[in-house]
Amino acid sequence: MKAKTLGFYLLLLPFVLWFVLLIVLPHLQMVELSFIKRDYMAGDSHGWYQYQQFFSEPLYWRTLLRTVWMSLLATLITLLVSFPVAFYIAKVAKGKTKRLLLLSCLLPFWVSELVRTYGWMILLRESGVISQGLMALGLSEQPIEFLYNDVSMLVGLVYTSMLFMVVPLVSTLEGLDQSLIEAGYDLGGNGWNVTRSIVVPYAMPGIVSGCIMVFMLCLGNYLTPRLLGGKDSLWFTEQIFTQFITRFNWELGAAFGVILLLVSSLVVALGLKLSGQSFSRTLGR
Repeated sequence: MKAKTLGFYLLLLPFVLWFVLLIVLPHLQMVELSFIKRDYMAGDSHGWYQYQQFFSEPLYWRTLLRTVWMSLLATLITLLVSFPVAFYIAKVAKGKTKRLLLLSCLLPFWVSELVRTYGWMILLRESGVISQGLMALGLSEQPIEFLYNDVSMLVGLVYTSMLFMVVPLVSTLEGLDQSLIEAGYDLGGNGWNVTRSIVVPYAMPGIVSGCIMVFMLCLGNYLTPRLLGGKDSLWFTEQIFTQFITRFNWELGAAFGVILLLVSSLVVALGLKLSGQSFSRTLGR
């Protein structure tokens, strides 16, 4: 028994070290740093100065609200796009077709996010494939710039996050008994009623799990809003980058990081409350 216990703790040790050294300690240091006010004449002091800076500057909190709103919108669009795909993979596709569809969802993630984003820039730029195609078909007389707006940014966010919605949905829907769907149709239900009354309630843990992952990924994304949304994309992670890298104001950047963490946690908790799901049940799926 002691040998088994020792083996268990040895296996657990790398995870504990990773969690403590790379997550817990950096976050604690970030929280501590956010309460420091640098003053090279009077000396450093502790207080709420950095957080007062955030609330006193409209650009900062408006950018945060915009980021949360756009992340929620991207999450909703990702769910609407991914649900039919996941249902088809889980309940309709069989054998090689199912494996091929899953592989097609995984394939874009064999390259980095930067490469995927540049791929969309090639498609959407003024001299890109879509603009040139519209001109070739006679649908446009001049090149059209599809980049550097909210639509192109949402397209990129949905594309980079879709896999993280499809996988939990497929995992959940595979457990749905086909006889329940058939019974819904036998009782006079149509496609919409069966989906609303049977499929969606059963898939709710997968929906919540996918939405949490997609929302967190969108909220913390930096490359996609920066490259597809342009310099005026107003994404909160850009504000954090500016404070840390451009202005070397690590204290304000740390405060922004803490605020982003708190807001994201609050939105996730609110989503779990509204959906009637628990965090443990969602992770259990």
